[in-house]
Amino acid sequence: MDALETFRQEVREWLEANCPESQRKPASREEQVWAGRNQTFPSADAKLWFERMRDKGWTVPDWPKEYGGGGLNDAEAKILKDEMKRLGCRTPLLDIGIWMLGPALLEYGNEAQKQEHIPKIARGEIRWCQGYSEPGAGSDLASLQCKAEDKGDHFLVNGTKIWTTNADKSDWIFCLVRTDPNVKKQEGISFLLIDMESEGVSASPIELISGESEFCQTFFDNVKVPKENLVGELNKGWSVAKALLKHERKLMSEQETPAGTQITPVQAALDYVGTDANGKVANAALRDQLVRHEMKYRALGLTHFRSFEEKMSGAGEGNIPMIMKYVGTECTKEREETLIAMLGTQGLGWEGEGFNQDETLATRGWLFSKALSIAGGSSEVQLNIIAKRVLGLPD
Repeated sequence: MDALETFRQEVREWLEANCPESQRKPASREEQVWAGRNQTFPSADAKLWFERMRDKGWTVPDWPKEYGGGGLNDAEAKILKDEMKRLGCRTPLLDIGIWMLGPALLEYGNEAQKQEHIPKIARGEIRWCQGYSEPGAGSDLASLQCKAEDKGDHFLVNGTKIWTTNADKSDWIFCLVRTDPNVKKQEGISFLLIDMESEGVSASPIELISGESEFCQTFFDNVKVPKENLVGELNKGWSVAKALLKHERKLMSEQETPAGTQITPVQAALDYVGTDANGKVANAALRDQLVRHEMKYRALGLTHFRSFEEKMSGAGEGNIPMIMKYVGTECTKEREETLIAMLGTQGLGWEGEGFNQDETLATRGWLFSKALSIAGGSSEVQLNIIAKRVLGLPD
């Protein structure tokens, strides 16, 4: 048995012994475990599972051990992910710091910043949010106007950010600010880390069509930010921002369905459309739609695996996340459309008598899926980026 197979066996045995039975099924939104200064747990099992994974370093398995990670290489991290999926293990800790900021800090942060922030992310002690978009700077992010003035020992930040996910629940925000208005717009941006408890910071939730309010508008009114919270060089924040967006787009390309959506299109077809005498979905057109959906998702999964294999061989393509973000989010939208079609009139459920949990979650999931093709760069913008940067097509 080679080293990786030995590792797989060890991981499988550890997960079997340490993951509570209650943590081996999909988590509803209420059952998710988020990082934060005031971290809470939906159950004793959820807390135990988080603590065991944290102590193992497997909340961030491929981060260096000296910062609280597991120190796994890419192949080992994939094995852990595969074995958790096989057993149905829940993700023990959720945080934008894990998905986006941490990898960017490992690449661009100085040692003091890594020592200060990365272990806290790994241990779930701080919850992060993202301050990129503004009311007048969405797809054209480089047009942002939130400014940071150099005041000697600190920056003074004024402006606003929008679509800052869970800003009202977060402890810190990583933020793009304009530090030089007199140069090309991409060249006058810096990347700052800001404590949300700083005087002058406030967050106002935005009600969404899905009935939730996870997005916020965040305001900065004469906020003092220490100079040591500048990541990378002054006015070079655009490079950090682009690197971080690669991680966001990779995450979004792999996101299949909103938390808590239990029913699948196939199961919906069996339950709501019914079967013919041969046990097949009764409607031939819907069968065709289901098959096409399953083929797309299988192809998407295989492409992710191919990308991993290419990365391991040293032949990885750095532009893959740009492509996969577009493909993945469009597939997710199609999945939710297919699911709603299978539910028929029951897919109109929102809440209340006459609609079960699967139906109301499906409706909300369908609405939520629309946001996936906007967040992290809209599908239309992504196609322009792919055309220009990947395919080299003329403007």
